Amino acid sequence: MKHGFIKVATGTPKVRVADCSYNTQQIISLIQEAEKQKVFVLVFPELCITGYTCGDLFLQETLLIEAKKSLKEIAQATKRMALLTIVGLPFFKENRLYNIAAAVQNGTILGFVPKLNIPNYSEFYEARYFSSGNKTVESVDFFGEQIPFGSQLLFSCKEVQNLVTAIEVCEDLWVSQPPSGAHTMAGAYIIANPSASDETTGKNNYRLELVGGQSARLICAYLYADAGEGESTTDLVFSGHNMIAENGILLKQSERFSTGLIISEIDLGRLSSERRRISTFPEDKTGYVTVSYSIPSIQDDIKKQLPETVLTRFIDSSPFVPTDKKERENRCQEILMLQAIGLKKRLMHTNCKTVVVGISGGLDSTLALIIAKKTFDMLSLDPKGIIAVTMPCFGTTDRTYQNAVELIKQMQVTFREIRIEEAVSRHLKDIGHDLLNHDVTYENAQARERTQVLMDLANEYNGMVIGTGDMSELALGWATYNGDHMSMYGVNASVPKTLVRYLVSYFAEQTNNNALRHILQDVLDTPVSPELLPPSDGKISQKTEDLVGPYELHDFYLYYMMRFGFPPSKIYRLAVLAFTGHFESEVILKWLKVFYRRFFSQQFKRSCLPDGPKVGSISLSPRGDLRMPSDACVTMWIKELEAL
Repeated sequence: MKHGFIKVATGTPKVRVADCSYNTQQIISLIQEAEKQKVFVLVFPELCITGYTCGDLFLQETLLIEAKKSLKEIAQATKRMALLTIVGLPFFKENRLYNIAAAVQNGTILGFVPKLNIPNYSEFYEARYFSSGNKTVESVDFFGEQIPFGSQLLFSCKEVQNLVTAIEVCEDLWVSQPPSGAHTMAGAYIIANPSASDETTGKNNYRLELVGGQSARLICAYLYADAGEGESTTDLVFSGHNMIAENGILLKQSERFSTGLIISEIDLGRLSSERRRISTFPEDKTGYVTVSYSIPSIQDDIKKQLPETVLTRFIDSSPFVPTDKKERENRCQEILMLQAIGLKKRLMHTNCKTVVVGISGGLDSTLALIIAKKTFDMLSLDPKGIIAVTMPCFGTTDRTYQNAVELIKQMQVTFREIRIEEAVSRHLKDIGHDLLNHDVTYENAQARERTQVLMDLANEYNGMVIGTGDMSELALGWATYNGDHMSMYGVNASVPKTLVRYLVSYFAEQTNNNALRHILQDVLDTPVSPELLPPSDGKISQKTEDLVGPYELHDFYLYYMMRFGFPPSKIYRLAVLAFTGHFESEVILKWLKVFYRRFFSQQFKRSCLPDGPKVGSISLSPRGDLRMPSDACVTMWIKELEAL
């Protein structure tokens, strides 16, 4: 349960139609298996105690009585177990028959949730037997016990924060206003759906979209358990298509036409963070009744700690970059357009037909030039209005210089070369700085001179300086204040370094200019560097990632801190899993500490950032996603990391 992770499962037992005893044993067997796997919520299919396809046998008293006895047996089998089990059966009450889901835990029946929407179309004829259930919670007798009965029931675990489960049954999901919407407004984080959805061609894809979409819309975990093997095939076939989804992401699905359990971990902390962040997420507990339950071992020993959930779910090491190639290409195409549209609007508003871009031969400036050219094409402006400036100085290598020159040439924009060694040397002499002292003053003097040149050229050409810095640099404060930190419009401001690489690569793949493609490939292969220190044997001597750490780590940290507000210990845990075999845990921890220290100490740079378009789920704009004081202390975050 640490960091909000809990194991959940859906299960499809083998069944025999109208054989409650056999079905019960199959259900209990899966319950026992789930308990061994430390599952906390387990969902079975609709009417699984009897089988969904009993037809008119549902009207037989013998079947109904045996179903009740079987439920009692299943409940007893959960004695001393932590997991909440959802199981389906027919239930007779006051001259009406209901299709219900029963919630059982630790030998106790916690509540009955009736199906609200009874399908009676096409192959479905449930209204022949079942009545629509009530929302309002009442009590019903079950072997002398009073059990809550109604759809507005929440099942809440006392020991685990936000472990709150609600139930809707099969068709309830397929209607225009599923009850799960009200359930989550009332506080449910997990929606359990016991279902019996027959299989037809293509239906599984629609089912996937339905479950995934509902989990995203409601910011919840959705556990869908489907009927399968053993159901009658007189007219229908059932595939046991089980799914576990979380906030629009499919964590796991079963192989169709199979039985057994699928197990995954859901992140209650992530769901809570998302709901906390989205201020429009509604809350309405009207009419709902909460049934609380306890984990037996914890209840008996208040000093005992909840076990840590072993994670098996996939943790993407590059959360900003889609793993799927097609999806990644679509993302790149969209982001390039968003960047260009942002710049287009700014140029139109200012009636500006000239832009100035500093070109270093590195990734960020290359992307900025690509965006400028794309924007000019959209505006039908002469690309010669793009003034691309290379400014060689002490650290410039032949490789980056030649790449910059050739890139400008192939993009067919205006080329300017302004060497700044003399200007920087004179400035350093003016302030009494030894040219042999290659300290931060030596470095930043070059960055500020470059910016001055660009700003003055913008005045000369009546143009606008396009910023090249990316979001990863902004997060770390890896920019010279009032140097490359400043521009008139930062097109890369919300693009992380790991994504910059793919954007340039995508453009390279799309271009028909072979010479340009070759240059872009070499830019991609060049180490990331500000080139502010003299080369070593003609090669780049100053590699950014040697100084501040790997950008793939920092982008990972940035995503989970900004997107979900995760604590440092959770981010570390996820990073260790995501980068297994690539980075040692000590290295991950080292750079995570660096990340937090730099992120907090460098906020003053971000507080005065120029405008730039937001293109992804987060940005660091002081006018957008990050309203952070420049003097905030990092103490608590570092203290948590030091305790690891």
